[in-house]
Amino acid sequence: MLTALLLSALHVLPRPQSIAPAACSRAYAFSRPLRVASGFDPAARDEIDERWRALGLPALAVSAYPDVSVVRNPALPPQGYTLDVAGASVRIAAADDAGAFYAAMTLAQLATRDANGWSLPCVHIVDRPALRWRILSDDVSRGPLPTMRYFESRIRTIAAFKMNGYSPYMEHVFVSPTDPLPAPLDGITPAQLRELNAYAKRFHVALIPEQQTFAHMHNTLKYERYASAAELPHGFLLSPGSRLAADYLRRIVGQELQAVPHPPFFHIGSDETATLGLGTTRAYVASHGGRAQVYAAHIRAMAKLIAPSGARVMLWDDGIEADPSIMKLLPKNAVIVNWHYGNLSTYEPFIRTIASGGFQQMVAPGSSNWSEIYADIDTAIGNERRFIAQGKSAHVLGLFQTVWHDDGETLYESTWYPVLYAASDAWESGDLTPQRFQADFPAAFFGVDDARYGRDVALLGNALTRLEGSPYDTTDRLFWSDPFDPAVAARMAKVDLHAVRLEAESVETHLLQTTPPLHAGAARAMFLAARRYDVLARAFQSATEVRAYYADARKHVREPHGPALRDLFWCKYWFWELRDDYESLATLYGAAWLHESRPGHLASNLERYHMAAQREIERADAIDRVTYESYVRHKTLPPFATVIHP
Repeated sequence: MLTALLLSALHVLPRPQSIAPAACSRAYAFSRPLRVASGFDPAARDEIDERWRALGLPALAVSAYPDVSVVRNPALPPQGYTLDVAGASVRIAAADDAGAFYAAMTLAQLATRDANGWSLPCVHIVDRPALRWRILSDDVSRGPLPTMRYFESRIRTIAAFKMNGYSPYMEHVFVSPTDPLPAPLDGITPAQLRELNAYAKRFHVALIPEQQTFAHMHNTLKYERYASAAELPHGFLLSPGSRLAADYLRRIVGQELQAVPHPPFFHIGSDETATLGLGTTRAYVASHGGRAQVYAAHIRAMAKLIAPSGARVMLWDDGIEADPSIMKLLPKNAVIVNWHYGNLSTYEPFIRTIASGGFQQMVAPGSSNWSEIYADIDTAIGNERRFIAQGKSAHVLGLFQTVWHDDGETLYESTWYPVLYAASDAWESGDLTPQRFQADFPAAFFGVDDARYGRDVALLGNALTRLEGSPYDTTDRLFWSDPFDPAVAARMAKVDLHAVRLEAESVETHLLQTTPPLHAGAARAMFLAARRYDVLARAFQSATEVRAYYADARKHVREPHGPALRDLFWCKYWFWELRDDYESLATLYGAAWLHESRPGHLASNLERYHMAAQREIERADAIDRVTYESYVRHKTLPPFATVIHP
């Protein structure tokens, strides 16, 4: 019973493998700073200080008489640790530096508050990870591109939740000294990549370059200098038989490995190569044994290029799932990244396919954030929970959690909930239920014992589910659709817009009333998502109401004192309301973007808000014209469709 009570009061993510109360005369109540030795892990100290200062607690103090002792115990497993807290006495034992760091990350979250204030409970903890690798893959190539400050914040946060790998997904964003043309003007320079590698290493996180080398290369191939290396004109796929392509990859990969020397892995992408052999390489593929042989030859060439660094080559699994015979042609030390999204009933067939070839693999669920206003929580958690559980049962090498920004406007801060669920589930040996994670998330991430933050995430998930009633719906697409488009309006007529708005406004109200001490940017992203859901639903309500008001005006158009003029004014006011909503959102969105990303792609996203506002201005003006030119002068009104769609 005592253990159950202790666990119910502690909201630690990931939850340790074993946690039990320990005898002590008095819990440490932060009456003075907790003291550490001068050799205490500086990254662990930074993490604890950042968290505790935000909570109003004293930072750690360096002392010749430390309260925290750290000892090596080679009998413990890699990355594992024991943590004993007894008043102001804290003892950490670990087999390696990573284990000692993770013990400190647990210690950071143990600080709890009750009616008497903050304290550290007396506990005995034994812990180790279920999966050796717990990696976050961030798409930095299709819109948002983190600033160096936010890259570092992202790395610190995943380290605090015991992830040990960070993999920026790069297509064209690396600013090559020899081939700078494809990169955006604010792209990632070699010096920045080198700086990120050193920063990540400090926090026990391996920086894993993830450079596409086959498909997804349009932003390079669109330039005439590289166009002859394309499978199809200015296309998507690099031609494997092209000397230009081979030389380009040799330079790019070599330069990235100079910036990140000796990483444990180097991800070469190589997914979605469906156009291979359909264009310039048709004859080449036919003369070299077919698609499987040519595909495998590319992987072997990349592995040979990367081998001197000591890194193991990583590649996506879809080519293998389509043709398992390819596995016989691949280098056996390659790591296959098994990516499958959606809430499938099982992922075991995909895992078995890779295992049958004798390859080590990582499971790669997704945050289901792509093309969404906020991550699709139900789909993401369902995908992660089952895929990671089956990966743990199959003893896979690790987790490769993915975040994508397909339409270029989604935000990193909107992905923390599914990212940290995956991180926690990959560390814990048992099943992490969505209910427990929701209960632990507010305290662990935001630093507040306020269950409404977990409820907010659930309400955002409910709103998304209500809105996406048809296949291939996404909330970004719905947000930018025209509420006066008959086909979209008919689809949205089935949605309970009233319920969507109440759920969104519940989140907005809570987040307007409070700001968490930790990760306030993530709370602002939640507020922005709720406000966008609210405006989305309101836009379709407004369209219905405007149609009704205009129809009523036409019905009473010849009545001297009828409601027609009022109806027409209200139509105009409703359009002005939407105009103001879009412009207000543009300001919120711009601030959220600049909190995390470089400005390069922001202008094109803000333009959508301005265009939507301009559309409503034009419609308000159109209503104004017919009010005075048709109704006031002639007591007539044209059909509504001719006013809105002249």
